[in-house]
Amino acid sequence: MGVSVDSPATLETFTRDNKLKHQLLSDSGRKMLSAYGAIVTDKKSPIYRLAKRAYFIVDKKGVVRYLKIQANPLDLLKPEQILKALKDSGA
Repeated sequence: MGVSVDSPATLETFTRDNKLKHQLLSDSGRKMLSAYGAIVTDKKSPIYRLAKRAYFIVDKKGVVRYLKIQANPLDLLKPEQILKALKDSGA
């Protein structure tokens, strides 16, 4: 699943238009992203309060087993990197 600061309506449209097979959750209040350090908190930054590109693997007990926050939101992990992280995490 993915988490975004966009509204639920925006995410619903995005999911439909892009034929996504995974669920997107809205964190428009920026509570979850702030708790995990996945949001820009520098008030002087031109991208203040925007989400960072982040990857989390959380096990069934809610324990974060993998966390990767990208410095550049355009830097995407490759699918094989995510699958390796999942395998290595034991989640």
